[in-house]
Amino acid sequence: MRIGKIDNETLERLVLGRIGTARDEVIVGPGIGEDCAVLDFGEYECVLSTDPITAGASRVGTLAVHISCNDVASNGVEPLAVMLTVLLPPDTTEEEVEEITRQADEAAKDLGIQIIGGHTEVTDAVTQPLISAVAIGRAKSCAERRQAKAEPGNLIVVTKKLALEGTALAAERCEEELRPYLTDEEICRAKAMIEMISVVKEGVIAGRSGINTMHDVTEGGVLGAVWEVCTRAGTGAEIEAEALPFDELTKKICVVLGLDPMQLISSGSMLMCVKEDQWEALNNNLSAAGIDASVIGRVTDRESDIVLVFNNGDRETIEAPGPDEIYTI
Repeated sequence: MRIGKIDNETLERLVLGRIGTARDEVIVGPGIGEDCAVLDFGEYECVLSTDPITAGASRVGTLAVHISCNDVASNGVEPLAVMLTVLLPPDTTEEEVEEITRQADEAAKDLGIQIIGGHTEVTDAVTQPLISAVAIGRAKSCAERRQAKAEPGNLIVVTKKLALEGTALAAERCEEELRPYLTDEEICRAKAMIEMISVVKEGVIAGRSGINTMHDVTEGGVLGAVWEVCTRAGTGAEIEAEALPFDELTKKICVVLGLDPMQLISSGSMLMCVKEDQWEALNNNLSAAGIDASVIGRVTDRESDIVLVFNNGDRETIEAPGPDEIYTI
């Protein structure tokens, strides 16, 4: 099988239908484009998400905490705690373990959450440190938030810049290849983009602003995120290629390495579907917190395709996401 997330057709055929015993307490279960599971705890709901970190070995502790918490925030919910399963290859040193736990501790403190348990093991089943994280959040029961989907006419908005994580990982993995084209300052700045991958702040702000349809932009990049959100809702979309907010350094790195930034892992940006009359207030709330946001397109009706529109009028159908561009380097 190909490296990366299993494709959606295979996922539906082999995985999603095999969920054991259906329980009444499970409000939201697994599905394409679903970031979290939600359990009914009466007055409250428990929101959970899990993610493994396989593509960022040197920052695995940081990424494990932030990526899983980002998913909880995509429900407009503040994460409270995280559990970490840490698998280490036999040649791991104590210094490396200390660095991983330092990163995780620092990330958890940044988010105001607690690491409440997990499992740590040395095994020859892995060749580099691997962490699987479970993030946990709590919210008042709200059927409107759970059932929200993209609707025709919604603006499609993304926060900050796209491909932040992909830029940082590419700079780390391909530093020598990039050196003839980038200055030392540019390489350092690209690597530092890993510090901007949290979307918890904007997710919580958006949730409090009444925005209920969000998806953090991860593997598959912005085009993959748009496809997942609109496919889940059964809608089309038109995305303006020139409106996609990429840092000029990201574009430069992608040209050198032959990567498509639109399909490059983009933790650090939250995709939101926003009613037109909500946009101004949301943008003001985000701006007050120092978070940029950009309108990149609009949700279209249920008979429409999901398309990328270029300035010259060309239109390109957005297909189901394949392996992320990061796995080509």
